[in-house]
Amino acid sequence: MSTSKAKTPQTMKSATAAKKLGILLSAAPAEFQEGPVSRDELNALQADPPSWLADLRREGPHPRQVVAAKLRVSASGLARAGITGPLTTAEIENLKAENPDWLEREQAIQAEVRKEELRLKQQRAKA
Repeated sequence: MSTSKAKTPQTMKSATAAKKLGILLSAAPAEFQEGPVSRDELNALQADPPSWLADLRREGPHPRQVVAAKLRVSASGLARAGITGPLTTAEIENLKAENPDWLEREQAIQAEVRKEELRLKQQRAKA
């Protein structure tokens, strides 16, 4: 005879939840930053984002991985360009409009990497 324990909700650190939500933890409200986030809470935030989350996703500041994706470069490319901190959507749009040499170069590198990854994936599929 086995006794079943009541299921305890699966929780994660707020930093992990922020990463999964694609937001910068330090820009989130204090109540989000302070405690653990349950899987159910995370799912609810993803399904029906509150205004603070929608604003952060729309306006930033954005974490590096989001900045890199919006600029179509790698996180390493950002580092090579000297961009180490978060950027807002307006700053990202300004960079796109200016289109500096480093951005063009890093986008070309990233496009080549994606092309090679696709080629390798197709090659593995044939094997």
